[in-house]
Amino acid sequence: MPRRILACLVLGLALAGPAAAQGTGPGPAAARDAGFSAFLAALRPDAAARGISPKTFTAAFADIPGPDPAILARTRRQGEFGRPVWDYLVGAVSAGRIARGQARARALDATLAAIEARYRVPRWIVLAFWGVESDFGASGGSVPTIRALATLAQARHRGDLFRNELLDALAILERGDIAPDRMKGSWAGAMGQVQFLPSTYLRHAVDFDGDGHRNIWTSEADALASIAAYLHNLGWKPDISWGYAVALPPGYDLTRYAGDLADFARAGVRRTDGAPLPASGRASLFLPGGLGAPAFLITDNFEVVRAYNTSDSYALAVGHLADRLAGGPALAAPWPSAATRLDSAGLKALQTGLKAEGLYEGEADGRAGPKLREALRRYQIREGLTADGYATPGVLEHLTARR
Repeated sequence: MPRRILACLVLGLALAGPAAAQGTGPGPAAARDAGFSAFLAALRPDAAARGISPKTFTAAFADIPGPDPAILARTRRQGEFGRPVWDYLVGAVSAGRIARGQARARALDATLAAIEARYRVPRWIVLAFWGVESDFGASGGSVPTIRALATLAQARHRGDLFRNELLDALAILERGDIAPDRMKGSWAGAMGQVQFLPSTYLRHAVDFDGDGHRNIWTSEADALASIAAYLHNLGWKPDISWGYAVALPPGYDLTRYAGDLADFARAGVRRTDGAPLPASGRASLFLPGGLGAPAFLITDNFEVVRAYNTSDSYALAVGHLADRLAGGPALAAPWPSAATRLDSAGLKALQTGLKAEGLYEGEADGRAGPKLREALRRYQIREGLTADGYATPGVLEHLTARR
């Protein structure tokens, strides 16, 4: 074995503390990848500065030989950003999920009522998050959180984000809320039934069942209340919904895409479930499949949902699932074909072109979102195009032809 690698392994064992050095067999620590040992050595002082004891640190990494290659492979894809919104909705708002969610609502009626009373967030939106994130607790993830975060942190995926999340995860272990072998979740470090990252857990998770631990892994009461607390803390407005599925009147002026809900009602916009729009509150028109596809008026609460996950598809899935769990109707308008939407490369080109026109600010990241919708609508209005904010090959061709 080269002396440099041997020296790194010895250093790693020394830094791991007496418990590791006095082990009865070689174990994962002894066979640890040299680069990973060096990463842990650099991490240990920062952990100590956060109040994480040597005992907690050693126990957290005791069974981790090195980074997980499968996790690194996952960083190159993320479903809610890569698929059309209508494909994402098929899986997220299925008949089976609606039935399971309604059954859980009945079984947990008293708990949900208490959570609604404390946090003023509707049970249906809480259940929808729970359903999308873990299928109502059935699939909270089986990837060890510490290894997932350490893998991403060592690779510097997204800069220092995951290094900081790893330190937060160690802080959770130090608090004693969960044991290292039970701290599990997704490949990206999101944990338990609610898929909180450790930083989100530290800020928003709550102990609703009163056992002294904030347990989002096995306590349904804690998981559901933590979702509600998160939404409440981020500014959920209890008097309005996340948004409303609507039908537009013939010839509706799409340049009037933002305003008061009462103004939309006066202009002939109607909810598809037959209920009236609220008399107060701001909203904007969201046409994720363009004119003729399902249409929505989204409120400030939609942005609260997006704080959980910035994908428009995700936020729409949560909102629509909440409506369906509450007994609302399915979407009636047809979705367009996949050929009418831009892929990630096309979205990047559109963002770049709109930026050159002085209409778009931010990174050309190939993701549709509020900033791109706003910039695209401004361009469509300026050019006399249909101002639906929907990114199509046709609008990209129009923009490219002008330059």
